[in-house]
Amino acid sequence: MKTIMATPANIERKWYIVDAEGQTLGRLASQVAAVLRGKNKPIFTPHMDCGDYVIVINAEKIKVTGKKLNDKIYYNHSDYPGGMRETTLKELLDKKPARAVELAIKGMLPKGPLGSQMYKKLHVFAGAEHTYASVKPEELKF
Repeated sequence: MKTIMATPANIERKWYIVDAEGQTLGRLASQVAAVLRGKNKPIFTPHMDCGDYVIVINAEKIKVTGKKLNDKIYYNHSDYPGGMRETTLKELLDKKPARAVELAIKGMLPKGPLGSQMYKKLHVFAGAEHTYASVKPEELKF
């Protein structure tokens, strides 16, 4: 029996849609990251991008446990002296709820060019409307 290695020619990509309403942020992020990586496929190869496209809707209705709304802090630096900015998860969910979900999923993908390629297949929307109806995504339940 031979081990099958994925090549760009034999990778089939699907489109999935995930409803984030009422789901926990970290659990949703880890499951979506696995689909983006392709770990749910029997042809998974660690050094190839075997994953599928994922659309996440209702990002504004995500929930978190514990005191993470006030205690989880996102840092951003402008590269100028004293340019460090801090944003709590609560502020981020109020201003850009899709960005909170994107950052959680991005942190669970590989670092480097391979992870960047996988991250480009993620599309997150704050509300229930999305712009990818023409590709007819399948619903993905976790």
